[in-house]
Amino acid sequence: MGQRFLPDSYIFQQLVSPAVGMYIGNGEAFTAEYTPFGKARCFPRGLDVMAVLGSDRALEILEEEGDTAYEGENTSYYIQMEKLREEFNAFNATEWNRNLYWSWLYTLKALLTEFDEKYPKFMQTTAWKDKELQTALASWTELRHDTILYGKQSYTIGITGLPAPSPGYVEPLPEFYARLKALTNMTKEGLKKFGVINESEMERLNKLEYMLSMLFEISVKELEGKDLDDSDYSFIRMFPDMLNETVAGIKAKGRETMMVADVHTDINTKKCLEEAVGYVDLIIVAYPTEHGIYAGAGPIMSYYEFKQPMENRLTDEEWKEMLATSPHPRPSWISSFFAE
Repeated sequence: MGQRFLPDSYIFQQLVSPAVGMYIGNGEAFTAEYTPFGKARCFPRGLDVMAVLGSDRALEILEEEGDTAYEGENTSYYIQMEKLREEFNAFNATEWNRNLYWSWLYTLKALLTEFDEKYPKFMQTTAWKDKELQTALASWTELRHDTILYGKQSYTIGITGLPAPSPGYVEPLPEFYARLKALTNMTKEGLKKFGVINESEMERLNKLEYMLSMLFEISVKELEGKDLDDSDYSFIRMFPDMLNETVAGIKAKGRETMMVADVHTDINTKKCLEEAVGYVDLIIVAYPTEHGIYAGAGPIMSYYEFKQPMENRLTDEEWKEMLATSPHPRPSWISSFFAE
């Protein structure tokens, strides 16, 4: 895993005051808090990380919600964002794969790309960009959760009527599956090197690599407009069971999605920034097949971002209780694809 230096914490540190100047907006912004010297960007957002990693949609949302309205002498949010993008865009594949933490972020970058006309129509919509953005944020939150005691945190100073059941479909993201397979292999080889993986654990990772290879091959066929064969459809039907086998033997707690991680602390307000993953949601998309348009359903991750008093940083158990009783509202920008 990464050392105490975390690239996303570095991003946060460069995108809060005084680095970006003071608030110049007229309305309310999630990132802005009052200080003795005026309104400052006391809190970063998970969207900041995704914007630096290449998501123009994340930057658009930040603009719409007033979280980019900061300027100072010889600095501004946009100046800092441009510098960070240039810095991170300069990394080659070797540098992105220097360790598992960086490789995880590199894998998520594949979800933040623009999907052109070679992709299905549903993947070319703003709603799908927002869905992918939520997925990336939720996965990043899990990464921060799993390294919370190890990484150095940033601070702010002081459908119906279908003719027949569809045989199945894969979200066509070949580059993402390829990177995730490489990440899986890196994990496996690293654990082997240190002698901390047993035979059954090795088998689970081997099975995951096989599944990712199949997802890659099927994705390429779908994007090229080729018909899937019986073996492809057989794999899709068996996918849920195979996925369950990769976590066989892992306790229920290890398979839960509900988790929370505080990733930034503001000394001015005595609050911390919490990033959290909630219950799994259900998504329905319309996708093309050789037999026509079908509706496909599947699970997607959920994502939350909120402030919490620094003396009351949440544990996973406290977050799960909050989810069940009085959860924080979901981000407003997911309304393009989400409805309760």
